[in-house]
Amino acid sequence: MESFKKDHPEKHHHKKPWGISLRSLNFLDGLRRDHRQFAVIGLGRFGRAVCETLHKLGYDVMGTDIDEKLVAQVITDRIASTAIQLDSTKPIALREAGLFEFDTVIVAIGNYIEESIITTLNLKEAGVHCVVAKASTEIHGKLLKRVGADIVIFPEYEAGCDLAYTLTKPAILERLDLDQENSIVEVRVPEEFDNKSLAELQIRARFGLNVIAIGDGERYKINPNPQDRIHKGCAMVIMGSNKDIQRLPI
Repeated sequence: MESFKKDHPEKHHHKKPWGISLRSLNFLDGLRRDHRQFAVIGLGRFGRAVCETLHKLGYDVMGTDIDEKLVAQVITDRIASTAIQLDSTKPIALREAGLFEFDTVIVAIGNYIEESIITTLNLKEAGVHCVVAKASTEIHGKLLKRVGADIVIFPEYEAGCDLAYTLTKPAILERLDLDQENSIVEVRVPEEFDNKSLAELQIRARFGLNVIAIGDGERYKINPNPQDRIHKGCAMVIMGSNKDIQRLPI
């Protein structure tokens, strides 16, 4: 029987508190695991964040924008392998910069709908394997899909949903929506569950939910045994309907 206890928070202050990010699965689903080169078109706050994160993870990243100042700032901050100024609505500019040779291109032009759609169309017509496009509205997202975007993301919408869940259910650390009615969530173990085994808690029988992992912030055990004990402040990854998740004492 294994027991998971939460470490002292100061021990892991330099890490994300709970180690895994379920939300990131939405973004990464569909990308080939051997992709090593990425291009980001649009270097606003979202594009910069994508560049910086991929660069820190060790990937080759090219950042581009029509605004020379934004390109210069990326170069100064060293958050991409390279950065160049170009007009992504012009296919010849994309070709000359080598954008068509990248495995994955992220179109982070959210506020300029026409430029976003034309850029996405240019990339797909040139045969780019995977194009991830940022949408600012539902209609924008539909249009991006129509012109071939492989993945459409809505950062502002997702951030708003996350904030609402954080305010109403602060014990929910991460959430992955499977569909409109079902989700996978990572939650803090409530006081009511402290020092009890999964067999004692009978979470499936009482709440209709499946516990697919338990952890202490550093290690996670997938498919835990019924005899495994959990402790207040640790984490559980649970799958089930949103209505049943709302019934948890968290």
